[in-house]
Amino acid sequence: MMVHGATGGARKATNVTPPVDVYERAKSLGINFSRTCEQALREAIKAEEGRRWAEEHAEFIRHTNEWVEEHGLPLAQYRMF
Repeated sequence: MMVHGATGGARKATNVTPPVDVYERAKSLGINFSRTCEQALREAIKAEEGRRWAEEHAEFIRHTNEWVEEHGLPLAQYRMF
């Protein structure tokens, strides 16, 4: 079932099954489960996408780093710091 949330866009209802101690501690502290899960998922997605991008472009990154080590930064003479 999709519903619209306060943050805009379609939402997807799902079940999350945390360990009892985690559930009870979070509930006692007034932590919003949906918001916290969403934030954690967004961070995990960003990290995984970054990891995959770096893996996919590892050869280019390695060649670029080798070139900079050998020749220095392009336009370095114009740096103001």
